[in-house]
Amino acid sequence: MGHNYAKPLTVEARMERILSRLPSDWGVRMERLDGADWHVWMKRPDGMEQQIAAPVLVDALEEVWRALR
Repeated sequence: MGHNYAKPLTVEARMERILSRLPSDWGVRMERLDGADWHVWMKRPDGMEQQIAAPVLVDALEEVWRALR
């Protein structure tokens, strides 16, 4: 009997998913200086903001989004 396991999302699919879920009124800034980790800043309209750094951009985006939602 086979099992129906979900395939893990690709980096591209994860990026598309997180960007499609960001509210349009949130501020977002992403940067990477001199090959270092990605830094992602997000700010909600109520002024709450969060910054996270990670070696992979989509990981940083997901972490900061989860921290603010």
